[in-house]
Amino acid sequence: QVQLVESGGGLVQAGGSLRLSCAASRRTFSTYTMGWFRQAPGKEREFVAAISWRGTSTNYGDSVKGRFTISRDNGKNTIYLQMNILKPEDTAVYYCAADLRGDSWLPHTGTKWGQGTQVTVSS
Repeated sequence: QVQLVESGGGLVQAGGSLRLSCAASRRTFSTYTMGWFRQAPGKEREFVAAISWRGTSTNYGDSVKGRFTISRDNGKNTIYLQMNILKPEDTAVYYCAADLRGDSWLPHTGTKWGQGTQVTVSS
C-alpha cells in the first residue's frame, strides 16, 4: 500500500509562491499517474494538476493554468506543485493523489490519497 506525505503548505500573501511536495513510500510510485486536488471549506474537491508516470504529460485545472507547475522526481519518489501568483481563492487543503486514470486524469476506487496540507493565501 502506497503512503503519501504532503508538505510545504502554509500562510502566504496574495501574489506570493509556495512549493508543495508529496513523498511516496513505494518504488512503484514511478508507474503511477500522480496529481494534486484541493478542497476549500464548503466546496467540492477540485482538480488542480496531474502528471503522467514518465513526467512527459501534464494537465491543469483552468483556475491554475499559467500559475502552477507540477513536476516529479521518480528517483526520489516525489512530486511537486510549484504555486506562483497565489490568490486568496487558492486557499484550500491540498491533497496528493497516486494512481489516477491515465486517460482522464481522474481518480478511481484504487486511487491513494495523502492526508492533505493547508494552504492559506491572505489578501
